[in-house]
Amino acid sequence: MNSLPHRTGIRRSDPIVVIGAGIGGLAAALPLVHAGATVTVVERHAMPGGKMRQVPSAAGGVDAGPTVLTMRHVFDALFTGVSERFEDHVTLHEQEILARHWWPDSGPLDLYADPKRNAQSIGDFAGSDARRDFEAFEARTRLLFEEFRAPVMESAEPNLSSLSAQVMRNPSLLRAMAPMSKLAGLLDRSFRDPRLRQLFGRYATYVGGSPYQSPALLSLIWQAEAAGVWVVKGGMHALAKALAALIEQKGGQFRYNAHVSRILTDSTGVTGVSLADGSFLPAKQVIFNGDPRALPTSAMGPDVAGVAPQTAKAPRSLSANVWSFAATPTGPDLVHHNVFFCNDPKREFDNLRQGRIPADPTLYVCAEDRGQPDSPAQTERFEIIMNAPPLTLRRPEDKDFETCHTRTFQTLERFGLSFEPIPQRPALTMPSEFDALFPASAGSLYGQSPHGMTAALDRPTARTRIPGLYLCGGGTHPGAGVPMAATSGRHAAEAILKDRTFTSPSRQTAMPGGMSTESATAERALSR
Repeated sequence: MNSLPHRTGIRRSDPIVVIGAGIGGLAAALPLVHAGATVTVVERHAMPGGKMRQVPSAAGGVDAGPTVLTMRHVFDALFTGVSERFEDHVTLHEQEILARHWWPDSGPLDLYADPKRNAQSIGDFAGSDARRDFEAFEARTRLLFEEFRAPVMESAEPNLSSLSAQVMRNPSLLRAMAPMSKLAGLLDRSFRDPRLRQLFGRYATYVGGSPYQSPALLSLIWQAEAAGVWVVKGGMHALAKALAALIEQKGGQFRYNAHVSRILTDSTGVTGVSLADGSFLPAKQVIFNGDPRALPTSAMGPDVAGVAPQTAKAPRSLSANVWSFAATPTGPDLVHHNVFFCNDPKREFDNLRQGRIPADPTLYVCAEDRGQPDSPAQTERFEIIMNAPPLTLRRPEDKDFETCHTRTFQTLERFGLSFEPIPQRPALTMPSEFDALFPASAGSLYGQSPHGMTAALDRPTARTRIPGLYLCGGGTHPGAGVPMAATSGRHAAEAILKDRTFTSPSRQTAMPGGMSTESATAERALSR
């Protein structure tokens, strides 16, 4: 790991700068201002949220990033830790149906936040053998999720020795992990119905991976969604706005449309940040809530170019072509989460590995106005996601937009789904545009690739080699996804408060609250 001894000479009154108002930066800033720290959040865009962004449409702001909340206990703990209630700041609608799934020749298949109901639904859809296969898979993934949540997801600095000790204490984990298998191989052995292999294999894409290259351990991602899916009224961007408002209420400051050009250091550690407009913000601690690859590629200046060196060479996770628009739909009955599967998933992921737009893509369609108390208007808001390779793999192709447009909407028309009007170029965000929005990301939406058995241990953690510099966000431990990025922010805040209490002569301040430890069975959590 990359931690060092605590920094000396840090005073409790020293200012803290958070670079980036994504969910990780917001989740770090909130407990820090609650603890009395002087915090300034610097954001290069005009509003908070990072990848939880919205774009305008004829029906109002439409999400162009994460669409639902999972692992709700993470956010309940975040708000409780600062003496607030989550539900007092955002309105949540729990989804009865987690997702609705179609295949070219069958469907729909609905999945729910109830294992017994899922078993019944799968049995009705694919027969009694498929039901038994699912019940065994559910037990396996629940065991993995419960056993690895504390030592991996909730631990600030997981390591191989602690994981090995966990397996030694519970030898049944070794078989459940299938350490020599890829996720696709495990699913081939787990399900006789190829449609179910394809369905549960797609959860690798939640962290930007391919089921044919990701470790079988990633099968546990299913449990994050199985514990519950919630729609945020106003879209996921409303969560970012609520957090930013609470941070300001507690004394934090935001500087929007402000681009950090350099993180500066001296012989003792961080000294502050320089902005593109020439101004300087002094700070004894800086939290970098951007893609950590920006550091070793010198996007944040030469002083910090030695931080997180593994991210410069590590393969990148998937990107996406994302449509965000308003239209009137015609066709199948949609819920909030909808997945339209391709004919051949192996070919789809081979195309992505080769740097190509899939010839026959699987498409995720979020009907953003569904799953809420009010019936949707005639003109609804939609987000459609097609997996795409990162720019590091991308092969130059002529007419990328035309290719993406044709493969998206002709695919959906084969399922009987059409839109009026059909979205055009302004509604699409492509990998090159994600790279511009999030510098040094190479268009990747999930940081480093999750491929490889120890990939979860290879991400940078909150503390760095430079005293006073901390990291958070989806590119750091514990990884991609809104709950995981928020957890990384918690790790960064806890590290700072711990470092300050070790060196401050005044009363010790510990961050209140913390990660909930209720069981996965008891949770009714958020999602994606």
